[in-house]
Amino acid sequence: MKKIQEFRFKNLNYIRFRFIMHGAFVGVVAGFVVSFFRLVIEKLLTVMQTLYPKLLETPLLWPLVIGYLMLVLLVNAHFLAKEPNISGSGIPQVEGQLAGLLEVKWWSVLWRKWIGGVLAIGSGLFLGREGPSIQLGAMVGQGVAKGLHLSKTKERCLLAGGAAAGLAAAFNAPIAASLFVVEEIYHNFSPFVWTTSLAAAVTANFVSLNFFGLRPVLYLPHDQSFPPKSYGLLLILGVILGLLGLLYEFLTLNSSYLYQKIKWLTPRFYSLIPLSIVVFIGMFWPKVLGGGNKLITSLPVLHLSLLGLLGLFVLRLVFSMLSYGSSLPGGIFLPILTLGALLGAIYWKILADIGLLTPALLTNCIVYAMAGYFAGISKAPFTAILLVTEMVGSLEHLMPLALVTLSAYAVCDILHGRPIYEAMLDNLAAHTAKVSLLSTEQHEQFEFPIFVGSNLQDRMIKDIKWPKECLLLVIRRGEKEILPHGETVLKAGDTLVLLTTPKDRRSVQLNLNKLSKLPPD
Repeated sequence: MKKIQEFRFKNLNYIRFRFIMHGAFVGVVAGFVVSFFRLVIEKLLTVMQTLYPKLLETPLLWPLVIGYLMLVLLVNAHFLAKEPNISGSGIPQVEGQLAGLLEVKWWSVLWRKWIGGVLAIGSGLFLGREGPSIQLGAMVGQGVAKGLHLSKTKERCLLAGGAAAGLAAAFNAPIAASLFVVEEIYHNFSPFVWTTSLAAAVTANFVSLNFFGLRPVLYLPHDQSFPPKSYGLLLILGVILGLLGLLYEFLTLNSSYLYQKIKWLTPRFYSLIPLSIVVFIGMFWPKVLGGGNKLITSLPVLHLSLLGLLGLFVLRLVFSMLSYGSSLPGGIFLPILTLGALLGAIYWKILADIGLLTPALLTNCIVYAMAGYFAGISKAPFTAILLVTEMVGSLEHLMPLALVTLSAYAVCDILHGRPIYEAMLDNLAAHTAKVSLLSTEQHEQFEFPIFVGSNLQDRMIKDIKWPKECLLLVIRRGEKEILPHGETVLKAGDTLVLLTTPKDRRSVQLNLNKLSKLPPD
């Protein structure tokens, strides 16, 4: 009997359980790091929203405010000189690490991103905390992997788990955070990645709930469900959001070129421009400062005119571009949602004035437009639907959300819009002075899934022109691992485990994507 029990315990499969436990630990640590990050930003932003309007009446406060903004400028200029990878949202850098393109020193990024992000976002610039939270969580995951002396493949899983944990703690949206990692950042539904990410996101969310309570981040109660007979209006909304999403992508990706025309400023000091402007915005419109979560939740009760909504949208669009283009640590995640919310309010206002929508549907339009705008720009519709659903705390919007997000996504796709974070990564990699590209020839494994309809489906290995820079090691089929040979037939649902060098990983993945593309109609 004792031998039977020993045999059973020895043959238990602990592989995924270890990934779950590692992910849960990363989630707890990242949850505390990001929760404190979020808390300090909120407190600091509240202080600045109080101080800016008082400058009109109390000139003695000018030295205090200018002193703080100079601190933001000089500290971040120093940090960017020492660690360029803290610039911007951090999501492209994490995506580059997972793609094998970038080598990042986790501790160097972690503490500088935390301090620099708090100072910059807390000043009131139109920057989001979510992108930096994702990078902070990813750095925690990398640090834990280094501390446990894990392999590169396992380190990548914890890196992805940390990214999910960061977004979950920032938005209190663990399911959407896990999906965002596999849909937008990692581009792979590996069971090890999603189990690690889900475990990390859930534990990080638990930590965050103890800081901020159970109330959804963007709680928007609605009085009426959107009538099915008016669903055609939602398709039109999606088309508009898709077109304006392309405009946002163009402006954001090219904002750095605008700064390059200012010859008397070095890149480290580009933030002087938005920091000078934010004072005047804060003096007259303090409630619009920051990423925009409070603005979103107050839109239904502000009762702004159509002209006021249009003006606010233009202000948010232009200053978001200037804030992000300055290379300060801060993201575009929440600013995108804020712009989407404003577009939803504008669309509702126009249709309500001509009698096509009732006043009770304002909140609905705000919620749908947030998801559609984000889906078009990020090209991650599943994440957009789940993220907004978790953030507003209601499942009643799912059908309208799907209509708007799919139509916005389709428009961007037809017009060759790219996922914005992938485009940012390409811009980042093009400027090699800003990043540390991998030069080591050490080999590593990565996974590639075979989806239904793939050109690789139902083909023998010997009939496929594989990239020269990789070696197929194993085929995972369900719970089984198959050693491949020339006549092995690939099936939908298989996961290929390949060996390549870090510097070739990106090109191998792109070549495999081309090989597996869906056949033309």
